[in-house]
Amino acid sequence: MVISFSLALLLGVVLVVMIRGGSIKWGPAIVAILFGFSLASTGAADPIRDFLESIGNSIGAVDDSISSVGPVDEPVDPTGP
Repeated sequence: MVISFSLALLLGVVLVVMIRGGSIKWGPAIVAILFGFSLASTGAADPIRDFLESIGNSIGAVDDSISSVGPVDEPVDPTGP
């Protein structure tokens, strides 16, 4: 639930930036929003939600693996001092 709300907020911000930047006009933006609402009520909503959740879990797993490694030391010169 937290991921879906954050994703909706992120996509909303991107949409506003695109409208303000002129790369998308209000008409197509409204059509895209309405398409999203209608798509959410179809059978395609569950696979899309599962796909986005798996991406979020993958990003979390990468973040966990990076933070568990710890700081990286300087490389050791194999030829010696």
